[in-house]
Amino acid sequence: MEENQPQTGKFALTYGLILGGIGVIFAFMLYTLDMHYQQNMAVLGVSVVLTLAGIIVGLIQFRKANGGVMSFGQGLKVGVGICLIAGIIGLLFNQLMMNVIDPDMMTKAVEYQKEQLLQSSKLTPDQIDAQIEAQQKFMTPSMQIVFGLLYVIISGFILSLIPALVLKKTEKS
Repeated sequence: MEENQPQTGKFALTYGLILGGIGVIFAFMLYTLDMHYQQNMAVLGVSVVLTLAGIIVGLIQFRKANGGVMSFGQGLKVGVGICLIAGIIGLLFNQLMMNVIDPDMMTKAVEYQKEQLLQSSKLTPDQIDAQIEAQQKFMTPSMQIVFGLLYVIISGFILSLIPALVLKKTEKS
């Protein structure tokens, strides 16, 4: 086995930065379309596809640099690392968006959510207001960062499982 093995952290950082940059561009594009406060399935779908693409490219490049060999554990480390770095960049950009670029973003999001709940649920306006008021406790910047990091790590783990399994390749004895 070679002495000079590639480091999983280096690949996680490199491809995490690339994926984070792509995520920022996507978020800014949503902002220009005035869709940045709407959480719908199309936006989620594009985000998942972009994330999977970033993970897969990072894993392929790691395996290539490692002489065509990659264990499942290495793949999982690289994949989760990519998601963590990209997620941190996304969370920082989101804070910038909410506090500098569009300070009314949370107000728009709450109004959009009220509209959606009024159209799609049987809740009364008072029940909807009570539900949103309860959610407001978790909308502080620190809570958003904590829950955002948890979400990034868990979703990164889940999204990295299959690519790491598919792309793993052990040395032939």
